[in-house]
Amino acid sequence: MKKVLARLFGVAITHKYISYLCACVWLFASTGVAPLWANQDDLSAEEVLRKVTPIDSQYHNSIPLLNNRFRIDSDVAEVTLVFFRDYGSAPVVLVRPDGSKLYLDNDSVDDSYTWYETDTYDMIALKNPMPGPWQAVGRILPESRVMVIADIQLETDPIPKLIFSGETLKMTARLSNGGQSIDLSEFKDVVILSVDFASTNNPNYENFGLGSRNVARFEDNGMGYDEKNSDGVFTGQFNLQIAPGEWQPIISVRTPLYSREKVLNKIVLQKSPLFVSHVANETETGFHQLTVDGDPEAISMATLLIDGNVKHPTGEISRFSVTEMTDGKKVIDIENTDYGTYRINMTVFAQSMTGRDLVLTLPEYSFETIAPPPPPEPVEAEGSETEGELAVVEKEIEEEPNFLVIGLIINFSLMLVGGVIIFFIVDKRRNPDNPILQRMKNKLGKISFKFGKKEQTTAENA
Repeated sequence: MKKVLARLFGVAITHKYISYLCACVWLFASTGVAPLWANQDDLSAEEVLRKVTPIDSQYHNSIPLLNNRFRIDSDVAEVTLVFFRDYGSAPVVLVRPDGSKLYLDNDSVDDSYTWYETDTYDMIALKNPMPGPWQAVGRILPESRVMVIADIQLETDPIPKLIFSGETLKMTARLSNGGQSIDLSEFKDVVILSVDFASTNNPNYENFGLGSRNVARFEDNGMGYDEKNSDGVFTGQFNLQIAPGEWQPIISVRTPLYSREKVLNKIVLQKSPLFVSHVANETETGFHQLTVDGDPEAISMATLLIDGNVKHPTGEISRFSVTEMTDGKKVIDIENTDYGTYRINMTVFAQSMTGRDLVLTLPEYSFETIAPPPPPEPVEAEGSETEGELAVVEKEIEEEPNFLVIGLIINFSLMLVGGVIIFFIVDKRRNPDNPILQRMKNKLGKISFKFGKKEQTTAENA
């Protein structure tokens, strides 16, 4: 159930709610088909009281709940109940006037009600509830009270007529019930307050076709721009890091089961009144110069303060600031550390020409420096270059072995040996009784015999 409601209403609900021993029941009631807050022009708080009221109690904005009982009249079309209980306790059980009961577990099979629960509260929406006295059973805190919500309205500071792209605004908001202020600080994890800017799709502006952008979320947690935690004053920070153009502001109040929107008049978000330029230093040392100038009809340059940082090509990040309250453009020296890309981010504090204080976050500004090409290497004379190349070629030829000649010699030797062998084989087949090898052997034997005999005769004569 939680996931379904989160998808339907975009609500992020926490489970931390044990602020003090007081539980409340919110009754959002309506007649007919539309919810209560759809049209309250002809419905007073007293008329709402007659339709949903605690038993035996006079109407107040916050009334003690008698034995966890309350009454619903016959012509009520829809009611939303919120029961706060002990942390971690089981969900409550609702008892109808006829004694039948409503449970959390039956929510998925019964279309007459929708149930949302956390560790600290139950929120139940009833359609066409049974008239008569109802009772809630559960670990509801002893000092429980019922609040009859007639008409929730979100009251905010007016949006300035002249606002700029990149500007950050602080705004406060309060919730009212039937025109009277109510303290909903204990319900800050139930109620979501936010502001969206929807593009009007005017083709004459840069934001044509950009859809909707969430620019503010109101919180009462004592963090960020909020001054005090749980004081009933919700503080929002407008983040206007969006394209300039014509936008439709939409203020919304959301709960896990219902949401309400208030559409304000169209506004035109102006372009940033500041302009950034640079002069790069093309040498290896020195400084680059960054210049910040502004539109004199929109911003007072004499009130301009700058806080920023530079990411150098080396990856190093250095900070800078301009605090001199002088008129005219501001010039910032950026150390030239290396060739490459420099990325500059700046936040500017100034006053508009109407006297309104401005905080502007400028888009990231970057520029690149390119190293000069290396000087050309000296070129030798054409003649000496040719002679040198020939000498190198000749030396390579001398040193390189002649694989072709070596291959020819090896092939010729193999062919010669093979031919001799084939000759001896063929001769033996033709002259098996007296082959050439035998004849050569006999011839060599005779020569050896004669040579030996001659040596013997010589020895005897001696």
